[in-house]
Amino acid sequence: MKKELGYKHDAAVPKIRKVVLNSGVGRIVKDEKAVEAVAHALSLIAGQHAVLTKAKKSIASFKTRQGMPIGVMVCLRGDRMYHFMDRLVSVALPRTKDFHGIDARCIDDNGNLTMGIRESIVFPEVSYEKAGQIFGFQATFVTNCGKKASAEQLFRLMGFPLKKK
Repeated sequence: MKKELGYKHDAAVPKIRKVVLNSGVGRIVKDEKAVEAVAHALSLIAGQHAVLTKAKKSIASFKTRQGMPIGVMVCLRGDRMYHFMDRLVSVALPRTKDFHGIDARCIDDNGNLTMGIRESIVFPEVSYEKAGQIFGFQATFVTNCGKKASAEQLFRLMGFPLKKK
């Protein structure tokens, strides 16, 4: 990539900085055991403890109160990030139903890829019998690219199955 795009220094080559996994639990917020099950399953997928995110302020139309748990998230860096990306590309995405590749429109102008995973059971760590509930989550891959074209090339070189234009 350094030769293809003409980067002069190794530090200038784009890299993936972190992976953020996020799942909203708005529908099941009343059931405390279900929220804990989602947090446990996301922890198994990530290989790291998941954190409950809480509402910062009350919103009456969403029936949320300040301090109420509204989501679960995990931020991965370093080796855990690369292990997750490897499992996602080589195991989980091929097991996804009707998967034809990641759309290149999922990459924003800053070079970050955000994709949704509809079923958590595509990961072998989570079984339907143990989880008891299928949930979806978002995976955001944060890069230091700054440009959409270089980020797309980075993800292709990393092995992400992006759709052809």
